Amino acid sequence: MTYDLLIKNGRIIDGSGRPAFHGDVGVARGRIVELGRLDGPARRVIEADGRVVAPGFVDNHCHYDAQVLWDPLCTFSCHHGATSVVIGNCSLALAPVKAPDREKLAGMLSYVEAIPMDVLQAGVPWTWETFPEYMSTIGQRLAVNVGTFVGHSAVRLYAMGEDCSERPATDAELEVMRRVVREALEAGALGLSITRNMNHFDIVGKRIPAACAPESELFALADVLRDVGTGVIQCGGGTNPELKDRLLSRLAQACGRPVMYNTLLEQARQPGRWRTHLAHVEETARKGIRAIPLCNPGSVVNRFTMKNCQVFRSMPTWLPILQGSDTEKMQAYRDPAMRARLRAEVEAPLGPDSTFSKRWDLMIVDEPRLAENRALKGRSIAAIAQERGKHPLDAFLDLAVEEDLNTVFSLGEINMDTEAVAQILGSPHAVVGLSDGGAHVQFHSNVSNPTRLLGYWVREKKIMSLEQAVRRLTFDSAAAFGIYDRGLLQPGMVADLVVFDPDTVRPMPEDVVHDFPSNGWRMRELAEGIHYTVVNGEVLLEKGTHTGSYPGRVLRNARYQAVHDPRA
Repeated sequence: MTYDLLIKNGRIIDGSGRPAFHGDVGVARGRIVELGRLDGPARRVIEADGRVVAPGFVDNHCHYDAQVLWDPLCTFSCHHGATSVVIGNCSLALAPVKAPDREKLAGMLSYVEAIPMDVLQAGVPWTWETFPEYMSTIGQRLAVNVGTFVGHSAVRLYAMGEDCSERPATDAELEVMRRVVREALEAGALGLSITRNMNHFDIVGKRIPAACAPESELFALADVLRDVGTGVIQCGGGTNPELKDRLLSRLAQACGRPVMYNTLLEQARQPGRWRTHLAHVEETARKGIRAIPLCNPGSVVNRFTMKNCQVFRSMPTWLPILQGSDTEKMQAYRDPAMRARLRAEVEAPLGPDSTFSKRWDLMIVDEPRLAENRALKGRSIAAIAQERGKHPLDAFLDLAVEEDLNTVFSLGEINMDTEAVAQILGSPHAVVGLSDGGAHVQFHSNVSNPTRLLGYWVREKKIMSLEQAVRRLTFDSAAAFGIYDRGLLQPGMVADLVVFDPDTVRPMPEDVVHDFPSNGWRMRELAEGIHYTVVNGEVLLEKGTHTGSYPGRVLRNARYQAVHDPRA
């Protein structure tokens, strides 16, 4: 037969975890048609030259909900081998929405996920109201595949208006929510996203609507998924309620659907809790309950200035200051009485929702702005405070104020213990993911999950086989999120593929680019060793360069595909 694409002489790792083998991959009409030694004619031939040919990676936790409207490649996930991304997480989405509520809904995405509001105002066209209309809008021009969750915060705002963060829903409002969730599922949404993260606020300082919903509302909405018989529930901030009273396990049992939640990780704020959490997850799996955490192969290092900081926002005195103008910030940080209040909150005992560990030894001066402070570069606030005989908070704020809030600090509190992270990544009861692609764009980029897992954890640390790592990035995610026609390199499956060099694959150092609407800037993280990215049988990226094609599609749930022609 004539192939549309023929990849020759590859080291085929099919996503199942089985051993690699050498061969060719034939693609026609967007699907894999054969593996082996293939000699038929092809419209395009790629010489893999012994490099790995694998299923395209699934970036399963992203916030490209707005960015996809001006950047259909969803950069920079695709540069790390991702052919599919999942958006609408943590209850945050841009639909459904009524015209008067657009600014409020955008403000939730802006503040929670640290996407500048002026970028959203310039880049989001707001040509939809319903969730199916939003799906249709993004589907008009896609380079990668995009799966969507309908977000509980958006649904609650749509049903309740301005009261959405103030009170329980009435019976009539709850029925509106249930109808909207059903409508989204019938249009192909991958499921429903909720949140129990009590540190998620909108741009004016109100807790986002989904975090204000009572448990009974969560169960009522989850029951829609049970009734329709499809979909996944995704929960932001799920670890605390799951460990407290098994909320997510109970939700999964009640509706019979998988619940994916954030996050199984090692963190300085709660040393050693990862062991307790891992044991809990293993026990849950033994009971046959599908309440499954995500885990991340990257260490999260947050770079920030005190003009734009999320570290202290869980503290009630800090929050309004962080949301104020730069002039108001400077005034507050200079005020001795206010300093005392801020210091008291920082020194308070850590709780489950704390956002700062009090580890001033991990707070580093990354980029001092004044010449006289250049010697501070690379030093910790703890060391500077000890040298100057000050409380660490005073040393920190004195420097920030002296440099007009322009000092760049870095703080690494998450996944810094490599031995702990290795054990977490090796657990079959967690799913690798949580890049947060499209979020926190001026603090850090964490889209390098695939290249970090393959380069650092497999090649350097050797914590698992290459075949197992590919499975973690492909089949495990696709199956967990209900994307059943991708994630395996087998005849009949959709031809989402990546060709990479296992000897060189790795993330590149971050830099800054000004490529957002309104000349907005963000952190960029590219990759080395990813040679080809193929989406639906078409080459999307060749050695990191876009070919100009837009072969992506909106990913839809199993029920939708059963009702409609899955090959259409």
